Amino acid sequence: MHVSLTPELERRIKDKVDSGLYNNASEVVRESLRLMVERDELRDRLRAEIQIGSEQLRRGEGVPVGSQEQFQSLARAGR
Repeated sequence: MHVSLTPELERRIKDKVDSGLYNNASEVVRESLRLMVERDELRDRLRAEIQIGSEQLRRGEGVPVGSQEQFQSLARAGR
């Protein structure tokens, strides 16, 4: 596979390798793709949760929240 990169992306990859955190450009690209997949999966989970919440609100199942503390308490309880 051949991939064309902008000079900026090439510089960023080189900087990562030069930092010593990665042995080569392939490792940087693999890590970047892994993080992109994780981000996409998180986005999909969040969208599904939002959809569930929207449906609950349409059914009148919402819970009034008066403060940040109340919200955090409900979030910890999984509501």
